[in-house]
This record gives sequence, C-alpha cells and structure tokens, in this order.
Amino acid sequence: MSASRKTFEDVRAAVLSCHENCTLQDKMKFYDSWAENYDQDLAILGYSAPCVAASRISSHFSGDREAAVVLDVACGTGLMARQMKRHGFGHFMGVDGSKRMIDMARQTELYQDLKMCMLGEEALPVQWGLFDVVVIVGALSVGQVPVSVVRDLDKSTKSGGYICLTTRGNQDNLDFKAALEQELKQMEEDGFWSCVEVTKVDKWEMAVSEKEEGYIPGAVYLYKKL
Repeated sequence: MSASRKTFEDVRAAVLSCHENCTLQDKMKFYDSWAENYDQDLAILGYSAPCVAASRISSHFSGDREAAVVLDVACGTGLMARQMKRHGFGHFMGVDGSKRMIDMARQTELYQDLKMCMLGEEALPVQWGLFDVVVIVGALSVGQVPVSVVRDLDKSTKSGGYICLTTRGNQDNLDFKAALEQELKQMEEDGFWSCVEVTKVDKWEMAVSEKEEGYIPGAVYLYKKL
C-alpha cells in the first residue's frame, strides 16, 4: 500500500502487530519490515516525542552544539537526530537493534557512526563517559527496551552532560512507567545525576489500543550527569 494512502487504522494494525511479537528478535524483524514506512506512519499517529525532547534539551544546553557529541540510543530512522540538527547539534552516533532502521538512519547523512545492539541483552557498544548528550526517545516502554538500560545511558555520558529519556503514559505502560520513574529517582538519590525537569505531554501520539481513544500522554525526563 502506498504510504500516502494509508489511514490511521492501517497504522494502528501495524503497531498492534508489533506488540504481538514475543521475542526481541521477532520485534527486530518487525522493525526491519517497518523501516521504509516508519516516518510516514508515525506522522499519521501525530507522534510528538522527538520534537518535544529536542526542544527540552535545547532549552538547557549551553555548550558548543556543533562540537557536542550526541548518542542517539534506539535511533530508528533518525527522527531524533533530525530534530536535534534543527537546534544546532551536529555530531551524532546512533545505536539500534534493527539493521534496516540503521540503513534508513544512514541515509540522513547526520550520523558519524551507527552500530547495531540488542538493547537490554547487550551493553551499549560505546565508550563510557564520552557523550555530551545521550537520548533514548520512544523505546523505553513495556515489551521494548527494559528499564535496566538506563544505567548504561548514565555510564555513556560525560560529567556535566545531559541524559534525555521518554516514555508513554498509556494504560498498558503504567507499570513500566512507574518502574522507570523509581529507577530514575533511585539513581538521583545515589548521586549519579540530578533531575533538570520532567515535561508531561498530553498529546504524545494517537492511541492504538482498544482500551483508549484519542491521544495518549507521555513524559520527557531530562537529567544532568554529576
């Protein structure tokens, strides 16, 4: 089907089919098949996370943006890097578990390096303490990237750098969201980072679950590495 002729119901069916995949390997195969239409489908859903996250990072980052090194975890097709580029950032490294998503990200010509990694099963394939900004947008949710990955995000960030994370607030993700927020709070109490701000977004994306209608909420968490 032509991407221009797709409806919300078409995209909804595709997203729900992803959630039906049980193993991480099956999910990566799904993302490989989805990569070509991923950007267009998320536009149909009104997906706002990359735009909001990039804006919140930009509002606090005061260093040299062109020289800053950004790690884009679960980078997908490069949506987040494109938004960050609009705010003046120019040096990106991407990590994702889908080869086809990485191929699409490479076509943006924004990334200096792209690596495959099964997030949650392998450590991030990066140098610890290297990055000025580390982002993971859209992937932290139930059945996707586990909360445990947050520790590697902190390790990857240089002292004084920023870590930006997002998650959804739909009903099926509430337990995951609570576990994520508990981990973020614990890491703050343990002195890993300080919370800069939490931005709640009412219109995160259109709901695809039969349990909800209209838009679901989401949240952007911004931390500063100590």
